[in-house]
Amino acid sequence: MEEREITSVQTLLEALSNDKKKHSGAVWYRGQARSEWSLSPGYMRINNPPSESTLLMRFKQSAAMLIEKTPRDSFDWLFLMQHFGVPTRLLDWSESPLVGLYFAVENLAIDGAHDGALWLLDPSELNKNANIYNRDEIGYIPSFEDEELKGYSVESLAQNRKTQLLPVATIATRNNARIQAQLGVFTIHHHQNIAIEDVGNSSHIIKYVIPSDAKVLISEQLQLLGFSRFQMFPELASLGEIIKGGIQ
Repeated sequence: MEEREITSVQTLLEALSNDKKKHSGAVWYRGQARSEWSLSPGYMRINNPPSESTLLMRFKQSAAMLIEKTPRDSFDWLFLMQHFGVPTRLLDWSESPLVGLYFAVENLAIDGAHDGALWLLDPSELNKNANIYNRDEIGYIPSFEDEELKGYSVESLAQNRKTQLLPVATIATRNNARIQAQLGVFTIHHHQNIAIEDVGNSSHIIKYVIPSDAKVLISEQLQLLGFSRFQMFPELASLGEIIKGGIQ
């Protein structure tokens, strides 16, 4: 796995200008507050978790009366669970490097003393490890509605407990303001508990390490560029936090 160090928005742009030339299709980004964290979704980080079907049933039981529109299938339920912090097999990515960078330096009070990381993913290269590609379309990435993803549904995993498939990158309809604001895309795991960076020969991934002493500068630069909490989370709760912070 390739690894670089970045200390500012400028050094990130310089690194990306070189690294993106190696990838013919789209590239995605994910920021993490601590560089030692692997690229594993929340559900895979739980020791002896309940079945995903059980989590979904519990969530449905209480969420049904609180939502305006009932999700159409189990994937939509997973998106909703992810949105509200329930551990799932989904991992959030963004098409914007600055969105990813924002999440790598966001929580300075808790993680400011730790090195962070911004990950660059070539989604179509990741998917080739799972034999998902299209010879007629360079950089092909399936959506959750496509045939290739049926084996990753909650129902399929419950019925095929012995099958072990690799994680894949996929796109979803941006049906809420948060996903749209963050230019959100996803990877989804199957039963196999393997970090994204450990799949295949790792040629699909690059890790940019952010030293702890560079986080404040990068955070200030992102603020100047308009990357605030309200832009990432365009919700009333974010607006309240911003106003409260400005009068303390």
